[in-house]
Amino acid sequence: MKKVARSLRVHRALLLNWFAARKQFSSGIVEGMNNKIKTTARKSYGFRTQEVLQVALYHTLADLPLPPVTYRFC
Repeated sequence: MKKVARSLRVHRALLLNWFAARKQFSSGIVEGMNNKIKTTARKSYGFRTQEVLQVALYHTLADLPLPPVTYRFC
């Protein structure tokens, strides 16, 4: 019971925001975004840097065009 009370105290502002919005916003949008992010991260397994994953997320979430050259040859 103490754990639940502590959790409610920590997230009090977020819970009150939900009640203030009066169910005007659905969490479906956030869940869909999380699903796309997780899928992209799963497909990008093996990328060497976080920057590459970030670019992949930008292209997936914003439907940006792919760059003309995807690899840098030294």
